[in-house]
Amino acid sequence: MPETRFIHLRLHSEYSITDGMVRLDVGKNHDCPPVQRAIEYGMPALALTDLSNLFGMVKFYTAARSRGIKPVIGADVWIANDKDMDRPYRLLLLCRSHKGYLQLCELLSRACLAPRTRGRSEVTRQMLRDVGVSGLIALSGAAGGDVGEALLQGNTAQATSRAAWWVKYFPGAFYLEVQRALPRGQSQQQEALVAATADLAADLGLPLVATHPVQFLERDDFKAHEARVCIAEGYMLGDARRPKIYTEDQYFKSPDEMAELFSDLPEALENTVEIAKRCNLSITLGKNYLPDFPTPEGITLDNFLCQEAAHGLEKRLAHLFPDAAERETQRPTYDTRLKIETDTIVQMGFPGYFLIVADFINWAKNNDVPVGPGRGSGAGSLVAYSLGITDIDPLRYALLFERFLNPERVSMPDFDIDFCQDKRWRVIEYVREKYGKDAVSQIATFGTMSSKAVIRDVGRVLDLPYNFCDQLSKLIPLEANKPLSLDKAIEAEPQLKAKIEEGEEVRDLFDLARRLEDLTRNVGMHAGGVLIAPNKLTDFCPLYSADGGATVSQFDKDDVEKVGLVKFDFLGLRNLTIIKLAVDYVEKLTGVRPDLDALSFDDPAAYKILKDANTTAIFQVESEGMKKLLKKLAPDRFEDIIAVLALYRPGPLGSGLVDDFILRKKGQQKIDYFHPDLTACLSPTYGVIVYQEQVMQISQIIGGYTLGGADMLRRAMGKKKADEMAKHRATIAAGAAKKGYDPALAEKLFDLM
Repeated sequence: MPETRFIHLRLHSEYSITDGMVRLDVGKNHDCPPVQRAIEYGMPALALTDLSNLFGMVKFYTAARSRGIKPVIGADVWIANDKDMDRPYRLLLLCRSHKGYLQLCELLSRACLAPRTRGRSEVTRQMLRDVGVSGLIALSGAAGGDVGEALLQGNTAQATSRAAWWVKYFPGAFYLEVQRALPRGQSQQQEALVAATADLAADLGLPLVATHPVQFLERDDFKAHEARVCIAEGYMLGDARRPKIYTEDQYFKSPDEMAELFSDLPEALENTVEIAKRCNLSITLGKNYLPDFPTPEGITLDNFLCQEAAHGLEKRLAHLFPDAAERETQRPTYDTRLKIETDTIVQMGFPGYFLIVADFINWAKNNDVPVGPGRGSGAGSLVAYSLGITDIDPLRYALLFERFLNPERVSMPDFDIDFCQDKRWRVIEYVREKYGKDAVSQIATFGTMSSKAVIRDVGRVLDLPYNFCDQLSKLIPLEANKPLSLDKAIEAEPQLKAKIEEGEEVRDLFDLARRLEDLTRNVGMHAGGVLIAPNKLTDFCPLYSADGGATVSQFDKDDVEKVGLVKFDFLGLRNLTIIKLAVDYVEKLTGVRPDLDALSFDDPAAYKILKDANTTAIFQVESEGMKKLLKKLAPDRFEDIIAVLALYRPGPLGSGLVDDFILRKKGQQKIDYFHPDLTACLSPTYGVIVYQEQVMQISQIIGGYTLGGADMLRRAMGKKKADEMAKHRATIAAGAAKKGYDPALAEKLFDLM
């Protein structure tokens, strides 16, 4: 580790929720502000120690490692005070090793899942005993710790006894902590505690460490931080009676500033560097860990998948082609596709994923829990259709497996699975019972202070009239149903700019709101994501629960995947509940229960409902905009229903594709397939490029792409990166020339796609 005089070991990011506003903001370039500041100050390491959680750990760890900064991971925890429940102590725990990380995950999980004390997640001493702390370093908590409390009361004997207790549990890994959150000399109590702690350290032969509680990045963020605390705790900023426990000095100080602040205790500064050297946590990212799926004795997971898929396909073929002769004619096409898919799934190591999903979906179907027929790219898998995961024949509708899974784009498969809203919980409970309660949880999400919300929040803590702030909030325009950022809103809405220029109150409001915009505000739960781990979840990440609610991971959906946990989507769909109620009602009236799977796709009465736009409570076609489109399109075949769902998006609606489709369907516009070789691909949509599968097929036919490469092209088009687009445009033109097609045609098709 390069020489440095000081390393920050206490930093509360925005993920401390109730305090701390240091943004992690980890973008594609890993531009994490505190990491960048550490680089500027020549600090080779930096700690993230949020309050009782590791919510931001993966983001910070990834950003720090990518920029050559050693990440030190820990947490600022509450320690339960058995003698006074309203006054818990503080302790800083830092991970020395992966073992320490697992211990910290377990401790934080137990604290968060236990009953709260005044809303706090507290670690008890019994938890420390039960879990073990041999992989952790502990810092005493300065004035907030039990040793500091005793010293502030002048009770050296009690402070000695308390320090001895911690030394017993953290032998060689307990540090007495001193802080100067106020400039040196401004607080007699602060200086007295620093002196008493230094004396105690000398008497007991314990190491002394100087830390600085970083709550924000810049000194002038202090007022915004106070506003954040008030938003979280329900105070007004101007309330003279509110607790004021933070100072404007709690910004990210430089090593020079810390050296000046603790010039009397240089060894306390040096110990921050020694602690950083002792903390060597390495976490494996990007490797997936699936739970074990039980197979019959003597049969491997790979072989079991192939057997189950072949058996399931036999049942599907019997249903699709009741005539035996036709079935035998069609069989080779299906068998070939199944072989390609199973080989790919085995090669990529995902048989377990398919079998796990098939297991809980078929359990749901067999236990009166309505399940959706499948949607998204997973519907392109014949293996999924054979196993009962989906109920759509991908060959009939030219759906491509490579869009869902292919070796050229290695990523976890991800089925979108819909369950009846009222009975979804039963499937989750089945999974808990099968794989173990400690191995299953839902996933955290983090709500943020959006531009509209932050105006109201900041207005409240500034004690501005609600209606006034509400009017300002409503002036912020929406784009794709999301509010514009404050800066963009001011540019887009002249009334906002005028109000800011006219009134000091509004200027102050927007100045504070800008500093808080998009900060993490609260912890929620992902709508459908469920984690199933190969063993207990705390071997991967800590768990969280808000006051006895559902158990969720402390990492969001992106971060759980980075640490190797596999997310399964258990989406609750109200429409499936409505369908079940309708089927129950028909059975009650007629005595016969309709078999929805046996219904044909050519019932004129069903299409009349769509033509009349009588589609309230019908999935994905119930909005007013969709009803208008249905009336214009007048669907009369199943392919039209598929097309209308793909066309009702901003791109097709804004480009004229929808009008072309409707005019061609009605015979009012000539159909152009661009080239005879594209007729089969484009005939279902009258020559209009509607589907992502068509993009892939055109790239394959004209440009010579493999289907895996075509999927990469499809994804690049979605991201719209100029350099990638230019590269693919040239590639498809070159591929067309090589195959004997006109490169100009390929470029025209590329631009249309």
